[in-house]
Amino acid sequence: MIRVELPQHLRTLAKVKDHEVALEVEGPVTVRSVLDALEGQYPVLCGTIRDHVTKERRAFLRFFACERDLSHDSVDDPLPDEVVKGKEPLIVLGAIAGGSLAS
Repeated sequence: MIRVELPQHLRTLAKVKDHEVALEVEGPVTVRSVLDALEGQYPVLCGTIRDHVTKERRAFLRFFACERDLSHDSVDDPLPDEVVKGKEPLIVLGAIAGGSLAS
């Protein structure tokens, strides 16, 4: 089982109470295969994490695993063994944008 940690707004949309969901992933465990499984189990999330047409990651979402930012890695790169074995989650994190504070 692959563990995926979702931000609150996506948990609310998918009606998930826990901060993590568990997924069965077919074939190599990559960001792409995990997102395919996630959208298959929670169709309401289609288009929220990645674009409907291009399948590119939405600008204000990031992917992390094992304290590493995977957001700019290929979505077809294998995920770390800790994620594959279910010891660590793949974290989908909402990014925050903003400017500096004026003094």
